[in-house]
Order: sequence, then C-alpha cells, then structure tokens
Amino acid sequence: MRRITLWLASTATMLVLLFSYHTSTSSGTTTSLSAPANDGTVAAAGSSSSGTTSSSSKTWTGDAASTRFGDVQVQITVADGKITAATVTEVPWQDHRDQEINSRAVPILTDETVSAQSAGIDMVSGATFTSQGYVESLQSALDQAGL
Repeated sequence: MRRITLWLASTATMLVLLFSYHTSTSSGTTTSLSAPANDGTVAAAGSSSSGTTSSSSKTWTGDAASTRFGDVQVQITVADGKITAATVTEVPWQDHRDQEINSRAVPILTDETVSAQSAGIDMVSGATFTSQGYVESLQSALDQAGL
C-alpha cells in the first residue's frame, strides 16, 4: 500500500511538472517582423534604403542573400564606427515552420551582431540556412559601411 501511494504521488508530481513546462516557442519572444509579403518573405517594419542618415548614425542595407528557402537581407545602423543596431528586412516567412525558425533565430542573430561588431557570429542551431544568409547579407552591409 505504501508503494502505491508513493507511486501515485510521484506520478502526480511529474504530470504537474510536465504540464507546467513552458517551451521556447511560448516564451513570448517577438521580433520586428511584419506581415508576410505575397512572395512569402517578410519585411521589417520601418525598413529603409541603404545610406539613410539619422543624427550622427547611418543605416546600411546589405544585398539580399539567396538561401534554399528564400532571401535574407540585413540592415545595420552605425554610429561612431560601431554597429548600434541590426535589423532583418527580409527573411523567409512562407509557412509555419519558417515563422517558427526565423522568429527564434532573428533576435539571436541581431543580438550577436551588435555584440560581436562584425560578421564573425555564431550560427543558430536549427536555422542554418537563415544564419548563412544573414551572415552573407551582414557582410555586404559591413562592406558598404566600410567596417
């Protein structure tokens, strides 16, 4: 009888823990991505052309990098020779899987860019194609900015 009680208590505990576990897709992470365009890509809100100036900062948009699942394009803002912001202006967004992968990968890649101050950033596991396209477009923007 004691074993059964212990088994029921541990099973109930495990079920409570299992159902209270929050997955990474339900963490509430949001990106600055807007609704998808007709071609299945998505453009960031407030994207602008390369070379846009705002105060002492300048914005550069890299060439769109073509990947297996669609184009990836990165825009950087540079102030005093340092990258102050990175934004993805175009990323594959055709289906639920693209949205799931890219909504997780894009914030990581943009944070890494500002931290590393270069295109020498780590790839995001599970988002290899997006990461490769991101780095390629980022390098293009850095070349335009002369960094």
